[in-house]
Amino acid sequence: MIFKLVGDGRPYPDHGLTPREWAQIPPRQVRLDSLITTKAMLDLHSLLAADSTFYGDLFPHVVQWQGELYLEDGLHRALRAALHQRSILHARVLELPA
Repeated sequence: MIFKLVGDGRPYPDHGLTPREWAQIPPRQVRLDSLITTKAMLDLHSLLAADSTFYGDLFPHVVQWQGELYLEDGLHRALRAALHQRSILHARVLELPA
């Protein structure tokens, strides 16, 4: 099992963070098997593209809400980590109040 659960959508309230605000959150280690995805489908072109990690934030975005970790952005990075048999991912984690 790669992820704790494959979800489809964001069950938590809108946080309204901009990319600049996300960049202010220091990355930390997160176990892949503790993440719940917010996307049920992935575009393989994005996953397999040589420059797929070149644009945007270097670290995936995770929202912690009601004791769960939701992978909001960076699904392709998480899957690449899993394909390289890594169980840990460095991600920016936003903690939302319950």
